[in-house]
Amino acid sequence: MRAVDWKAGLSGSAVGSLEREVFEAYAQNGLQVMEISLPWEMYASIPWKDVQRLSAETGVEVRSIHLPFLPFAENDLSSLDAQVRQNTVQGHTELMARASEIGTRIAVVHPSAEPIPAGERADRLQYTRESLAKLAENAAKYGVTVAVENLPRTCIGNCTAEMRFLLTADERLRLCFDTNHLLGEKNADYIRALGQYFINIHVSDYDFVDERHWLPYEGKTDWVELVTLLEEAGYEGPFLYEVPRHIPSGLNRRNLTYADYRANYEACVNKRPAPRII
Repeated sequence: MRAVDWKAGLSGSAVGSLEREVFEAYAQNGLQVMEISLPWEMYASIPWKDVQRLSAETGVEVRSIHLPFLPFAENDLSSLDAQVRQNTVQGHTELMARASEIGTRIAVVHPSAEPIPAGERADRLQYTRESLAKLAENAAKYGVTVAVENLPRTCIGNCTAEMRFLLTADERLRLCFDTNHLLGEKNADYIRALGQYFINIHVSDYDFVDERHWLPYEGKTDWVELVTLLEEAGYEGPFLYEVPRHIPSGLNRRNLTYADYRANYEACVNKRPAPRII
């Protein structure tokens, strides 16, 4: 699929709300896909029927849900505490079941909390793999695909080798590629190695030092190369931004509008420089 045929999307983390005005703003600005991603304390009160209705009325597809990863003590597939792992799988399963009722078919999940001490890494990697196998099995009952997100720093799943190990826990598992999380490898190498697993992407830019969640072309990523490689890998999902609307640390610009995401999307998928936000 050509990049220009990818749908434009925006993570709900940029907004923090599922109100009508949010859906209408997406639709009015050509943002066709939403990922439910909220502050962790809001997941228990998601108005599922309202979300389904607003999606139908505005034409904004609620394609995926980002399963909660906070608080770390309670949401951790890698926890050394078996009860925490069990509770995390159960909580995630309940959310996937509810999301499936409104047609959401992809659940993005973090492989671990952080930090991960070096001495615990091998055990936690194995625990995550076991947890993901259970999650994939549960998700299949609801027609949902689990997309494991690559993570930065000391998190489990921070490199190609670990992600490959995790994905082989169940053939139904797929990958959510976050374009600003790789710190020890190049995005290009990662796409070449694991691109066949990509079912979702979180789009943002960074300085290669740490995750930044900047708008594409505000960091060091070669977006022409990245988009071309995603095309070659056969990626067919949305170009889904995970960039906050407020001014992030390290940048000097105004807050983003919904139109800014669409304009940036047009530049990226057409492989041309994006308009500068000042």
